Amino acid sequence: MEYKLQNAELKVMSVLWKEGDLTAKAVSNILKEEIGWNMNTTYTLIKRCIQKGFIERHEPHFMCHPLVSKEEVQQQEISELIDKVFDGSKNLLFASLLGGQELSEKDIQYLKKLINKLEETDGET
Repeated sequence: MEYKLQNAELKVMSVLWKEGDLTAKAVSNILKEEIGWNMNTTYTLIKRCIQKGFIERHEPHFMCHPLVSKEEVQQQEISELIDKVFDGSKNLLFASLLGGQELSEKDIQYLKKLINKLEETDGET
């Protein structure tokens, strides 16, 4: 499934990913506090997410349940970014991310562990 969420829809999904299942009213209250949205705006976005298959509605009280995880959406967005901006090259993405950045020894060690883990996974296939 392709996960294409607009920025406003991502805000709704972020509330559900952070808080878990909530009523539409609770989502609306949180977004009113955080962003200043009115109830109608939030309900419209929730309904749009339901139509797109990102949220499932349960009764009673218009309970909202996310059908996709934050990680799934992140992976989709990263893949799209790599394809669109870096011509499909992960190497160019990493070069761009790390270029000109000061990395701490802790950051370097973390990246080394990540690369070693990826190499181990590749060796298993």
